[in-house]
Amino acid sequence: MRISVNGNAREVSAPLTVAELVRGLGAGGADGRGVAVAVDAQVVPRSQWAQVQVTEGQRVEVLGAIQGG
Repeated sequence: MRISVNGNAREVSAPLTVAELVRGLGAGGADGRGVAVAVDAQVVPRSQWAQVQVTEGQRVEVLGAIQGG
């Protein structure tokens, strides 16, 4: 299926959860710490990543926290 990840078209296998997508992207290490995810502009709490399915045509934003000064 085709989805958009951070504005880029991507072909992924279905079914796919937010947790699987984040792991597949290598974002935030094994537990996804420091990562926020929004699907179609709605933030998905980390506690729901394993339950939320990504479907054809959705827009997913995966953002990593950075430190700086």
